[in-house]
Amino acid sequence: MQELLLQEEEKMEQESTGSGSSKFSSLQWVFKVKNMAWEAYKSKPFSHWVLLFLSSLGMLVAFPASSLLSRVYFANGGTSKWIISWVAVAGWPIPALILFPMYLFHGTSPTPLSLQLFCSYVFLGFLSAADNLMYAYAYAYLPASTAALLASSSLAFSALFGFWIVNNKLNASVINAIVIITAAMTIIALDSDSDRYPYVSNNQYIWGFVWDILGSALHGLIFALSEWVFIKFLGRRSFHVVLEQQVMVSSCAFLFTTIGVIINKDFQGMTSEAKTFKGGVTAYNLVLIWSIITFQLGVLGATGILFLASTVMAGVLNAVRVPVTSIAAVILLNDPMSGFKILSLVITFWGFASYIYGTSTGSKLP
Repeated sequence: MQELLLQEEEKMEQESTGSGSSKFSSLQWVFKVKNMAWEAYKSKPFSHWVLLFLSSLGMLVAFPASSLLSRVYFANGGTSKWIISWVAVAGWPIPALILFPMYLFHGTSPTPLSLQLFCSYVFLGFLSAADNLMYAYAYAYLPASTAALLASSSLAFSALFGFWIVNNKLNASVINAIVIITAAMTIIALDSDSDRYPYVSNNQYIWGFVWDILGSALHGLIFALSEWVFIKFLGRRSFHVVLEQQVMVSSCAFLFTTIGVIINKDFQGMTSEAKTFKGGVTAYNLVLIWSIITFQLGVLGATGILFLASTVMAGVLNAVRVPVTSIAAVILLNDPMSGFKILSLVITFWGFASYIYGTSTGSKLP
């Protein structure tokens, strides 16, 4: 019997070499990933995976919806970049409404607010306010599909800032993904004439392009710094710290943005803007209200991913929402989709795959 088993093992080894070696290696990799996923699942409680799923859903649904609503605002008569930036943080009471019952009914204690933690919240709030304003300029001048594709560069910035700030892995596959996504952005830049709106000047289109890239860079920095705050000050004790960070950061961003809106006197212009808005005052209010809700749910999802996983996964999901937004913009908003833009989307997918593969392996750069 033992001899028979040995013969069978030798036969399997022989079959795994030669022409069948690549197939066997592929199967090995599939089983390895399957085992890793199962071990990861068993290592966390079920509630962890429920929260991770809901947070991922927030990033993949709420963020694309908020991006499309920003474009709807500008396409139908909205003109204020400060207002759409203010809308992005005006929903800060939403996570507060979820957080306070946790204090009252679950015996959860608020995290002590040290000076360093408070300064971190204020700084992140300022960066968030600046990031929202940059994206507002991008969506004012670019089609939603183009703006979303450019925003995929946040994946590269998340990888770089995550490596420098929180020591996340950076290997050859991740660097390959960064180069590929950069090439995709270059293709869009070379094809700028095919999707520029008639009422947008060449100079405005270029600035929209620049603000989108800068906003993506800042987005990647915010991801890395937010994870650093969890590691340095908050720890990964309970999900309530996610809500605490979002309430504090969003309220600080709301304060900074409100000051900008007041200085720019954009609150006074909302009444006249609503009257001239395509669809009327009701449509104007609905766009702003749903923007407030979707922006905040998207940020809540992203912050949850940073707490439950890492900057890496947040960067991956932030990048995955790019094709979702692009395809939805083409279908719902009739965005132009040229051959070059389709090529850029395909290349971006390639970059995502390389990034996901790189972050799932353990080999770092020497």
